[in-house]
Amino acid sequence: MTTAVFLTIDTEFAWRHHTAGYDAAGIHQRSIEPAGVGVAYQLDRLNTHGLKACFFVDPMPALVFGLDPFRRTVDAILTAGQEVQLHLHPGWTDASVTDRKVHARSDLSEYDRAEQRALIEQANALLVAAGAPQPVAFRAGSYAANDDTLAVLAALGFQYDSSHNGAQAPSPSGIGLDHRQIAPVLRDVIEVPVTVIEDKPGKLRTVQICALSTGEMYDALEHAAVCQHTAMTIVSHGFELANRSGTRANAVHVRRFEALCGVLAEMRDVLPTRHFADRPALALDQPDRPLGPDTLRTRWRQAEQLWSNWVSERKG
Repeated sequence: MTTAVFLTIDTEFAWRHHTAGYDAAGIHQRSIEPAGVGVAYQLDRLNTHGLKACFFVDPMPALVFGLDPFRRTVDAILTAGQEVQLHLHPGWTDASVTDRKVHARSDLSEYDRAEQRALIEQANALLVAAGAPQPVAFRAGSYAANDDTLAVLAALGFQYDSSHNGAQAPSPSGIGLDHRQIAPVLRDVIEVPVTVIEDKPGKLRTVQICALSTGEMYDALEHAAVCQHTAMTIVSHGFELANRSGTRANAVHVRRFEALCGVLAEMRDVLPTRHFADRPALALDQPDRPLGPDTLRTRWRQAEQLWSNWVSERKG
């Protein structure tokens, strides 16, 4: 049995660059293509290693800046042979270039079912207008989905959601699943949870480039393969390999991404990367459980994070 790996990259305009006053070009530079390690770099490395990744693209800033930046991004992803699926941060609905304050509710789960449907339909139409095929998978911004979200997605023809994140449950990740649920499960649509590990007893941590060391990532992959998990879902962002200002590469995160790509390439026979659009056969609701805690592993990552914060996060 193989374990399907969904390497997911949330691709979005970072709100912090909007509030800082940058125009569309400036936000695109810092959010989508920061410091030479953004989406184009990631697409190149994925191609080099022969891996598949899902780019969850948030088109909602097009309400403020127009579709052109998103057409370029969608085209680049599709041309590279990767897939585009739908991401949604509803805070952009009331944004403008003249008023940089937050006015709309930021989390999708703050909206009732009818409002969520309107928002998802709007985002879906924008993404398709930007050149994407009709999406089949969805992730709420900040993982802020709930059971209403899943019902709406099913009604709109989506097949997958990947918003449940036990490390962020019950808020903002509000889907009614156990926080340790990492196996795909049918809940109106197929919920493909973000994978988590147990950082400390009772404390979960997202399997994400900026959150885990290379060693932790490798151990999580090995755990999934040895235990024959149905799926493993890894998170990154278009801007995650740069510092928060988007002005220089974060060397720690770049090394982690490169190491992850190398491991996935080496282990493709047991951990094949998949696109949601492939509609891979997934055994549902298996008793898969997160990797358990390891004090030494955690302390190594904490030391690495200190270096990342002190050195790699400098604006440059």
